[in-house]
Amino acid sequence: MVKTIGVIGAGTMGNGIAQVAAEAGYQVIMRDIEEELVQRGISSIQKNLNRAIEKGKLVQEKAQEIMGQIRGTVELQDLAEVDVIIEAIIEKMEPKKELFKELDTICKETTVFASNTSGLSITEIAASTNRSDKVVGMHFFNPVPVMKLIEIIKGQETSEETFGLVKNMVESFGKIGILVNDAPLFAVNRILVPMINEAIFVLAEGTASAVDIDEGMKLGANQPIGPLALADLIGLDTLLLVIETLYTETSDSKYRPCPLLKKLVRAGHLGRKTGQGFYSYE
Repeated sequence: MVKTIGVIGAGTMGNGIAQVAAEAGYQVIMRDIEEELVQRGISSIQKNLNRAIEKGKLVQEKAQEIMGQIRGTVELQDLAEVDVIIEAIIEKMEPKKELFKELDTICKETTVFASNTSGLSITEIAASTNRSDKVVGMHFFNPVPVMKLIEIIKGQETSEETFGLVKNMVESFGKIGILVNDAPLFAVNRILVPMINEAIFVLAEGTASAVDIDEGMKLGANQPIGPLALADLIGLDTLLLVIETLYTETSDSKYRPCPLLKKLVRAGHLGRKTGQGFYSYE
């Protein structure tokens, strides 16, 4: 029985996951490395709920109840008794493994560990713990409160019991979970990321402008947002990390990152979060 969920990382994904879990009635402990980051995450949740109140989708009392179920902390030790941990830190293997290794010594034996990685090996992350059977992938999509899908990723050792528990939890969030076996970038990003990368090649080669590429994919392929605007939303640095994971894991040249993407990241043009990517933002 899951009652308390620990969320590690209070950034865009982490605070979205904490919000969704609290809305579903769970007690949530959201942890980050600095108090300022924790408070920023809590403020983001409050803003989201205020927006829902303004739109008439939520009443003030319910919003207060949701906020009352979320506690922020900078101490990993505060997560010792949680039932499930959902990790949403930087998209790099070593920090994730170090974190899970430490959590393995802190958390009770029954705690399930989930990673929100968008494509790193769940099997490798699990191997850094002594509970490989209780490690699973839970890949949420951005923005978490809005997007319905969660990829539930089974590592080599993930037990049926762990998968079942997480699937039930996903349903309680009001989300839809799809089962994916551990593989580079899983299913959705394995298809989506090369498409975005190809759109960047089309732009770099001068075949079409950014606006026309995005308009073409929206009107011709029925996508709600064009691939270059989506890249800016994801963050070009995150996108590059993900593409490089696929390229490294498969050694397949068709997945090589477009040089224009690398150039923009080196210039510090990371998309919406820096105000400049393939488009300029106010």
